[in-house]
Amino acid sequence: MDVSIIIVSYNNLEILNSCIVSLYKHITDISFEVIIVDNGSDKEKIKEICNGYSNLKLILNEKNVGFAKANNIGLKIASGKYVLFLNNDTVFIENSIKKVFDYAEKNKNIILGCKLLNPDGSWQQSTANYPSLINAWSSNFFLYKFFPHSKTLNKYHIHSNKVTQPIEVDYVLGAFLFGSKKEIMELNGFDEKFFFYAEDIDLCYRYKKFGGKVIFYPLTSIIHIGGASVVGNQWFKLKNKFIAEIQFYQKHYKGLEFYLSILAMYFGNFLRIPIFFLWGLISLKGTHILRSLYHFKLLFIYPENLFK
Repeated sequence: MDVSIIIVSYNNLEILNSCIVSLYKHITDISFEVIIVDNGSDKEKIKEICNGYSNLKLILNEKNVGFAKANNIGLKIASGKYVLFLNNDTVFIENSIKKVFDYAEKNKNIILGCKLLNPDGSWQQSTANYPSLINAWSSNFFLYKFFPHSKTLNKYHIHSNKVTQPIEVDYVLGAFLFGSKKEIMELNGFDEKFFFYAEDIDLCYRYKKFGGKVIFYPLTSIIHIGGASVVGNQWFKLKNKFIAEIQFYQKHYKGLEFYLSILAMYFGNFLRIPIFFLWGLISLKGTHILRSLYHFKLLFIYPENLFK
């Protein structure tokens, strides 16, 4: 088996169906299996969606165990030489898996991510620099807006610079993350202390720490709808992204660098309270005022350090 494709599902089953249909339509010339790990969706509906496909395994969790743990469940039963962690809100437009497979066969010890596109075909942010003291301040105080091409001040500089050839990066998004099963198993997969968000950053960080490379491969693309599992619940998204980033700092940083990075995050939230509130009043959009409230609520959240 060349590739095991692991997809975590949580509601939004129509989107999952589109993903599976496009996957089987475009993948050719390699042996593969698809492993769907569902986190508590309607069992009968997801069985109906998955029925009739060859080499498809369906695992039904009774509840939402989180993205990291669900992926690890799929990883343990995967039989492929490589694994592809794939979001359910993706759509294939070409044989992308064969392209990254061929590249991985020629370039050992790498994790790969491809170019992600928005539904309108525009280039979506597909990779970024690790959370750090510098980009904590540059992101929270909008410095990246003034220096979009800076490798130091804009963690999404590769997107801004429109890189067109494979390049080593800090991390690629977990929407499409391809690598050797053996090597990822040696890292024990994703860290399950991350419930939602940052588990992909952490995996790439640990992989590079032990001598591997993370490659952004822009020579093939897939559509990534983005945030499909949290549509209609922006508080869930904001809260969990905020918690996950703090957890990354808790796990990998210490001392003055840690405290100053966390300080930047809280200052950034404080700054966004009046910005979104005034924006909402001027534009007459309640969603911006609600966003202001969410940033206020984040000031009172700090996750327990699970990495001591």
